[in-house]
Amino acid sequence: MIEDILVNPLKIIETPGGNVMHGMKDIDNGFNGFGEAYFSNIFFKYIKAWKRHNKMTLNIIVPKGKIRFVLYDDRDGKKIFQEIILSTQNFKRLTIPPMIWFGFQGLDPSGSILLNIANIKHNPNEVERVDPDKINFNWKIK
Repeated sequence: MIEDILVNPLKIIETPGGNVMHGMKDIDNGFNGFGEAYFSNIFFKYIKAWKRHNKMTLNIIVPKGKIRFVLYDDRDGKKIFQEIILSTQNFKRLTIPPMIWFGFQGLDPSGSILLNIANIKHNPNEVERVDPDKINFNWKIK
């Protein structure tokens, strides 16, 4: 497991006409302030990798579909991978601190959506991106 990565279970409350899905409260483990929230779509089998934030803490929730997240820690000479799958069946919040590389892959044939609740507003100067081939990982769906 990668140090500082948090995976917190979330509640789904069944209600007539549609469920209520909890996301985040300011007292929750992983909350580090609020800068912005945004949704991102990902298509089935598509891979979005690799990026790392220098200052942003991400709090990711998957309210629709199924997404495989791959985290890579190369801090202090470490080379550790960690995989986490989030979905409505595995409804949790993934907290990714700054300086952890990550990518994700859509696993639902009908597409997936993620919500990121970030502690700071997006700033293109604080994020790093590298080509998917620069970090050696086998993205083949098992």
